[in-house]
Amino acid sequence: MSCKIRMSASGVHLFDRVSGVNVLLDEVPVPAEFVSRAPRYLSVALTNACELHCVYCYAPKHAAALDRELVLAWAAELDAGGCLGVGFGGGEPTAYRRFAQLCWDITKSTSMAVTFTTHGHRLTPELVDSLRESVHFVRLSVDGVGATYERLRGRPFAAVVRAAGLLASLAPFGINAVINADTIGDLDGLAVFADEVGACELLLLPEQPTAATSGISDADAQCLVEWAATTRTGVRLAISRTGLEAALPTAETIPGELPLDAHMHLDAAGVLRPHAYSPTGVPVGASIMEAAQALRETQ
Repeated sequence: MSCKIRMSASGVHLFDRVSGVNVLLDEVPVPAEFVSRAPRYLSVALTNACELHCVYCYAPKHAAALDRELVLAWAAELDAGGCLGVGFGGGEPTAYRRFAQLCWDITKSTSMAVTFTTHGHRLTPELVDSLRESVHFVRLSVDGVGATYERLRGRPFAAVVRAAGLLASLAPFGINAVINADTIGDLDGLAVFADEVGACELLLLPEQPTAATSGISDADAQCLVEWAATTRTGVRLAISRTGLEAALPTAETIPGELPLDAHMHLDAAGVLRPHAYSPTGVPVGASIMEAAQALRETQ
């Protein structure tokens, strides 16, 4: 095993992207001048393009896509700055031109993990083969099961089952589920589905307000908290940082880690934001590390 070393205010962090093993040596003090300045993880919206039209989607609807050469240059800079992984999304990242080659180039040129989130409907055996050994984790978006999924996503549920089968041959993968009034009743079914297809995690995403929706209701949020606190599933449960995690027995990834040290988000227009839901950010120029520092100064 070869580990990447990240210096943090919480100690020395060792990470192996192949096995996914993380070790924090929190007894080792790290002087402030040696603390890694890149976020531990960067999510990247490569493109806003997506053929689905989910009403609760928070991704911008204007056409935008990142320049491939800039993405590669920023990845190299992040890697040198101590970033452990980049996660591609959108939009739909597999709609991005030469997506598989981009994953390969970053895997070969950096020590960061490469992950992506997909609706799965563009996956083919050929695309999965072209991604093999260049991707370390994948998230498959599945909002509801059966008829619920088909009504919300406008695609046959059987297609996402096939996508899960393809991903199982590629890398460890998890299931993402937006939880709202339409999907709250499918929580048990989602957990069973995730277990049956071999996912290692079910990530719960309480619906966020958009121009078209008001977000998860207080009543449904309470149901979600109660379900997550009492259910017993065959897969690991996780929840996004939307406030509800405070009501659950969640594990803190790095004790005392500041939000912008943990994660930043780069949108398809090249704006660096604290997270994907944030309305404000800092445009990235030639240096993403300079943008990261500017973002910290605005918070």
